[in-house]
Amino acid sequence: MTSTDNADCLFCKIVAGDIPADVVASSDTAIAFRDIAPKAPVHVLVVPKEHYPDVPAFAASDPEGLAAVIGLADGVASDLGDGQHRLIFNTGPKAGQTVFHVHAHLLAGGELPGLA
Repeated sequence: MTSTDNADCLFCKIVAGDIPADVVASSDTAIAFRDIAPKAPVHVLVVPKEHYPDVPAFAASDPEGLAAVIGLADGVASDLGDGQHRLIFNTGPKAGQTVFHVHAHLLAGGELPGLA
């Protein structure tokens, strides 16, 4: 399924260039852009260019794509911080997922409070 198959998806529109975003990195298969409501000094969303609703669907359909998203996130963490980071995938509304296009929240840039 390609990003253009989901005309109402916010992240598909960002991938297509229809909605502007502060893009910090991209590859053939993924894009990384700053979150509009950052929770850390570095808070970047890393999104595959193909549309998948959540990380289990993405992993089942395209494990290499998931690896590429994680690789891009790692590169961004090194470029914008010291390489140390937290990578979070929310799956489902009860877990905090509000956009149903799989995306990783990359948090970095200092001490990250909260989760152990």
